[in-house]
Amino acid sequence: MDIIKSIEHEQLKEKVPVLDVGNTVRVHAKIKEGNRERIQVFEGIIIKKQGGGLNETFTVRKISYGVGVEKTFLLHSPMVEKVEVVRVGKARRAKLYYLRERLGKAARTREKVGARIETKERTIKEALAEETPVEETASQEEEVVADAPVAENEAVKAPETNEAPVESAPEEAPAVETETPVVEETVDTVTEKPNDEVKE
Repeated sequence: MDIIKSIEHEQLKEKVPVLDVGNTVRVHAKIKEGNRERIQVFEGIIIKKQGGGLNETFTVRKISYGVGVEKTFLLHSPMVEKVEVVRVGKARRAKLYYLRERLGKAARTREKVGARIETKERTIKEALAEETPVEETASQEEEVVADAPVAENEAVKAPETNEAPVESAPEEAPAVETETPVVEETVDTVTEKPNDEVKE
């Protein structure tokens, strides 16, 4: 799963427009004709949004010469250059399939009064990049906790000084700096014991 996510992450766009169902939008899509490439504008109402991540799509519907035309665009596709919001519409549903049966003015959504016509964008790649260092720091903390000899030495010292130091041990555990001098002291005591055995 991690390999698939990493491959998909490379193909995601850094910034993606915020699209709402019911809005009238103007989609600038690239079209290849032989060796030439041009941009074609498709203007219509967003009737549905689907999927998530790399597979996120939105469907735009328009009526041209009395015939309803619907196009589904991949949001992260390199063929979609930009999406402009022309009109902000009211929609109380997630899918506006009822517009297919209507003609003329009835095939439009009501316009939100006083709504600002802005093409908002949301950043995707920066949010994912910030999450990865958090996972790395979590793995580093696990490695520090995984140092078992330090924990064993503290456990050995605790019974000699009764139960009072055991209560203070959990408070000192988060501080990594205080644990390192303790390791050096235990190493000294360990080196002294073999010397005593050799003398005997």
